[in-house]
Amino acid sequence: MRKQERQTEKKEKQKLKSKEFALVAYLFIGIFLAMIAYFAYFQIMKSEDFINNPYNSRIDEFSKRVIRGDIVASDGTVLATTVTDDDGNETRKYPQGRTYAHVVGFSENGKAGIESDYNFQLLRSHTFVLNQIAYEIAGMKSQGDTLVTTLDCDLQEVAYNALGQRDGAVVAIEPETGKILAMVSKPDYDPNTIVSDWETLNEDENSSLLNRATSGLYPPGSTFKIATTLEYIREHPTNYNDFDYHCTGSITSDNYTIHCFGGSVHGQLDLGSAFAKSCNTAFSDIGLQLDLDQYAKTVDGLLLNGKSPGKINSAKNRFELEKGDSDSEIMATAIGQGNTLVTPYSMALLVSAIRNKGTLMTPYLLDHIESDSGQVVESFQPVEYKNLMTKKEAKILRKYMRQVVLDGTAKALNTTDYTAAGKTGSAEFGTNKGESHAWFVGYASKKGQGSIAVAVMVEGAGNGGTVAVPIAKQLFDEYYK
Repeated sequence: MRKQERQTEKKEKQKLKSKEFALVAYLFIGIFLAMIAYFAYFQIMKSEDFINNPYNSRIDEFSKRVIRGDIVASDGTVLATTVTDDDGNETRKYPQGRTYAHVVGFSENGKAGIESDYNFQLLRSHTFVLNQIAYEIAGMKSQGDTLVTTLDCDLQEVAYNALGQRDGAVVAIEPETGKILAMVSKPDYDPNTIVSDWETLNEDENSSLLNRATSGLYPPGSTFKIATTLEYIREHPTNYNDFDYHCTGSITSDNYTIHCFGGSVHGQLDLGSAFAKSCNTAFSDIGLQLDLDQYAKTVDGLLLNGKSPGKINSAKNRFELEKGDSDSEIMATAIGQGNTLVTPYSMALLVSAIRNKGTLMTPYLLDHIESDSGQVVESFQPVEYKNLMTKKEAKILRKYMRQVVLDGTAKALNTTDYTAAGKTGSAEFGTNKGESHAWFVGYASKKGQGSIAVAVMVEGAGNGGTVAVPIAKQLFDEYYK
């Protein structure tokens, strides 16, 4: 009996060891398969992102064999090119100068803009392989690929000139595709003299190197009422049309008073007229009624709290409001003040999605990449990013934004040449009461000619309807000329 028990015990120990061995084997096989999967993911999906990382100094080694490629506008206008003199010295030239400074960027003393985001593609050559071999043997370089952007030369020039000597930003996007048509930031710089001006630019108190369109963070002012309105509609899906408010020009809660812009008194308002006339008191009152947790989720869903999508480097938007915050913080946030900060780029994406029935297309700057012989080696197509809202919600917002043009703060856009809609804003900043940035965000459309969405922000310029709207109008006029 004892012998049999020992044999049984031995068999059980062997089974246990076999299970342990199998477990270890499966564990190592699992790790191995995970490594293969990650390697494949890295090679197929992420290799280019890592290669093009600005911290990867090995990319610049490609410049020993490849002449940095050109960057051109959608019509072929050269925005950046490499010129080689008789001694073989290469100089990066920007024929359009300051007009495209921030969006195209620079490639010396570091990199910025397209020059940075697509550094790898600019140092990649699809010259015919036999020619590449011949160049290598002769000690010559192959020509890098050309990046054909989505930028519209006419729109870019209009945006640049319309902003004039004022600091600020202008962004224009095609809502149905996500193509970025124009991007301007001021103050600007001359990319052709970036090396000689480097020290001065780095000490510049106005931050001329900063692309205000994508990296400038500003209080959105009344343009943020788009988000507040959407949250109110979501909390009152069946009776938002019953909204009723009497504006006396000011509202006070918790010893904090908010006035309507310019001392206006709007009287009796429904939701649409409160939006069109940009009534601060009505929206402060709305803010006090909202579920703050749901409000924050709506703002997150509109991509106004965090980084914007797309390959373009941009600053993170900021929204800070939660249960327990004071009435003053809630009221200020509901009208786009408080601690809320956004980029003009993110606001352009928001109105783009509203125009496109709630769907945001992934924004992009490159249409395609060509070899030196003109052959297309890579092209970029419109891709849906996500639905920021339902079609019904977008339709309601479009109706209210249209009312801003018909009977609100953007009447200058009311024309028979196209159909415009949007929201103005005058966002207070700093400690001096009354100083404000001028905003307009919106879109225009025309049957058979598509649509265009824009965001205009002018620093310290005051009234959005007076300053930002005329800039938007110049863009719309140009687009539908």
